[in-house]
Amino acid sequence: MTDKKNTNVKDPTDSQLLEQYKAGDETAFREIVERYKNPLYAFLRRFLNRQDLVEDVFQETFLQLYTSKDKFDTSRPLHPWLFTIAANKAKDALRKMQRNASTSIGAIADSGNVSVDDVVNLLASYKTTPSDVASKEETAVQVRQIIANMPGNLRGILILAYFEQFSYKQMAEILSIPIGTVKSRLHTAVVYFTKKWKESNRDYNIE
Repeated sequence: MTDKKNTNVKDPTDSQLLEQYKAGDETAFREIVERYKNPLYAFLRRFLNRQDLVEDVFQETFLQLYTSKDKFDTSRPLHPWLFTIAANKAKDALRKMQRNASTSIGAIADSGNVSVDDVVNLLASYKTTPSDVASKEETAVQVRQIIANMPGNLRGILILAYFEQFSYKQMAEILSIPIGTVKSRLHTAVVYFTKKWKESNRDYNIE
């Protein structure tokens, strides 16, 4: 029984599924959708926080994957590529909805040139981080509200880093920004989240 589980017959890699789909196997595409639908849907719910937008972007993302099979390099991992499509479409949807909602974040925190160590130390210094808070059922709604009200660029980087746990390099590729910008924006996003969290719980002495 153990030997059967260790074979890869029933668990093809993403690249194998894409190759099969490019060769005309429609079931391979359905397997990709099945594999990624839940994490992608959860990502879009956090990013957009509006059910109608989530549904639209979710469908558009897989539609683009369906129609772009010949453009994908199967030697590259599918996960970041799929989330790049979703993030771009989510940002487009938010731009259409909030054309006048550009928010200046310069006064929130002076990000400057932040190193990896700076970011790690910054996160370690907070008693409450987004992932810590979100793991507690009783505060999940409050966390979602704070994240939903964040400026779009900060919300996106926070979700990718904490909930999806992408690397700096992957986030840079998904958002089409330099790694240095990823680090400084994540710094600012954590400062923003923590500030809003403390403000919302000031009367309850929650840390």
